[in-house]
Amino acid sequence: MLEKDLDQEIQRAEEKGKELLEKYEKKTRDLSGGLDLLITFIAIIASLYHLFYAFVHPFFALDHRVIHWGFMSCLIFLLYPFSKRFSPKKRPSSFDLLFLLLSIGICLWIFIFSHQILQRAGKYQPLDVLMGTLLVLLVLEAGRRTVGWSVPIVAVLFLLYALFGPYLPDLLAHKGYSIKRLSTYLSLSTDGIFSIPLGVSAQFIFLYILYGSMLRKSGAGRFFTDLAFSLTGWARGGPAKAAVVSSCFFGMISGSSVANTVTTGTFTIPLMKRTGYPPHFAGAVEASASTMGQIMPPIMGAGAFIMAEFLGLPYFKVCLAAALPATLSFFAIFMQVHYRAVLMGIKGIPKTELPSIQTTLVQGWHHLLSIFLLIYLLAQDFSPERAVFWAILATIFCSYLRRETRMSLSEIIAGFKEGATGAVEVAAACATAGIIIGSITVTGLGLKFSSLIIDLSMGYLLLALPLTAVACLALGMGVPTTASYIIISSLAVPALINYGVVAIAAHMFIFYFATRADVTPPVALAAYAGAGIAGANPSKTGYTAFWLGMAGYIIPFMFIYGPELMLRGSPLHILWATLTATVGIVFLAAGVQRCMFLRTTWYESLMFFAGALLLIKPGLTTDLFGFAFGGFALASQMLRNRKEMKS
Repeated sequence: MLEKDLDQEIQRAEEKGKELLEKYEKKTRDLSGGLDLLITFIAIIASLYHLFYAFVHPFFALDHRVIHWGFMSCLIFLLYPFSKRFSPKKRPSSFDLLFLLLSIGICLWIFIFSHQILQRAGKYQPLDVLMGTLLVLLVLEAGRRTVGWSVPIVAVLFLLYALFGPYLPDLLAHKGYSIKRLSTYLSLSTDGIFSIPLGVSAQFIFLYILYGSMLRKSGAGRFFTDLAFSLTGWARGGPAKAAVVSSCFFGMISGSSVANTVTTGTFTIPLMKRTGYPPHFAGAVEASASTMGQIMPPIMGAGAFIMAEFLGLPYFKVCLAAALPATLSFFAIFMQVHYRAVLMGIKGIPKTELPSIQTTLVQGWHHLLSIFLLIYLLAQDFSPERAVFWAILATIFCSYLRRETRMSLSEIIAGFKEGATGAVEVAAACATAGIIIGSITVTGLGLKFSSLIIDLSMGYLLLALPLTAVACLALGMGVPTTASYIIISSLAVPALINYGVVAIAAHMFIFYFATRADVTPPVALAAYAGAGIAGANPSKTGYTAFWLGMAGYIIPFMFIYGPELMLRGSPLHILWATLTATVGIVFLAAGVQRCMFLRTTWYESLMFFAGALLLIKPGLTTDLFGFAFGGFALASQMLRNRKEMKS
């Protein structure tokens, strides 16, 4: 009877998950017949072209980015309606076809005449100005359709800033730029729309989204979920721990915190509720862990590829730098769900009801081969696009190692379609963010903003970091992670570097806080998705997810002050920093959940918090005081627990 109730609960969760994906993620039309075949054809051609480019590199940067945007804009104007309320839901409107033809025409014109356009830079003809202006407007419209009003509105504000510079207060004033100068600079060079963000989308992001799609089509998603439950489901609070581990695994192949929450949450949340976790806590665990998936190597969120280009570093080095902080972040959530299970007396799932780890590995070991190959190739200094090219081929080939997972031609085509259509929102966000970056560059706003941060923080890094974090969270509440990271890093990184912060630590700090917006109330989309599946109060789930993800707000400060956590420095210093950070995470989890061996008293919680905060900043004095405060609370817990057990 219990198993039947659980199956019904999971089925209801899956139905609710589909509804939530429709609400939060799905913005496209439901096309059928010839139009669906057209979308499939464009997606296949786009996927094959990007695979071909990854292996051959036949074009220069501007040409490749133009072709990439041509494919993406075709899919955008066919799939995304001008208006959900007034546009046709089963076919593109006349406006959509007009925008599509204009976008294709401009991309073809730039591709054919790119050399002549670049040669006459600074002496543009009227046709150049017309085409450039139209392209800016089309990119803004594409951004509005895919990622909402927020990013285009920010882009328009930056455009107005560039146009009306002479009329602004002295703090922000500049000489101003004409429409002729601005439109051509943004559209016909690699400094605006076709700058690094869209370049990264064209070279890396498209292929990694395609890789994730092919992994899911091969059955890897189910394998990772089964593996997580077989590893942790039997332990105290097992379903919640399995949710953390499966979200970690799935986050490697998914760039969306909402999609991650819904995909893994439809199975993990009902199991968490069944074992005794409150609905709001179950939804919060899944949301918080799913959001952390964006920072977990080897396939991090799209912003990580852009970070590598901004820094001029191999992507593998970015992954190495991110590995330890990401592991600590997941460990923090893992310990919190453990302490909550101790507090509530929640047991694990009987091993007889869980998938066997041996059976799971025997049936799905081949799903790991392409991931290991990807990591190996990146470690051997292969370019990210060449490494993922071979990983995609390996995924298809490895699926044939077992009869149950063999990918048919229709599944491969479906993977190509899902990958190409899944890349359009990131491409649109990157193109729109390119307008912002171009405006910042041409006006010199980045230097002014950096000076403003330095002035407001009065020369203290301890004040500059919270200012930057608040800017990330505020912008991230209405802007996707990738766009938020691009904008804030363009403005704030120079200020942090001016304080002596290591460049990669400054970028990673901003990237972390850009991802935090999905679990930061009042706008916490991942938490609201988790609440929908759990049938819980959205606000309560959002605030619980915030506390569960508290380490994600603290760890960035830890690697700013202690870059050893990013594997910089001697092995001994790295080991000590890892030890102190791990102990600090344990103290923090105990303080947040108010339990270690049993419920903490008010002074034990205070001591745990004090110990965790003191262990943030490296240094022998702060570390000793941190160990002392946390150790006092730990000793108190052990003595009280021993007394209770005796009684």
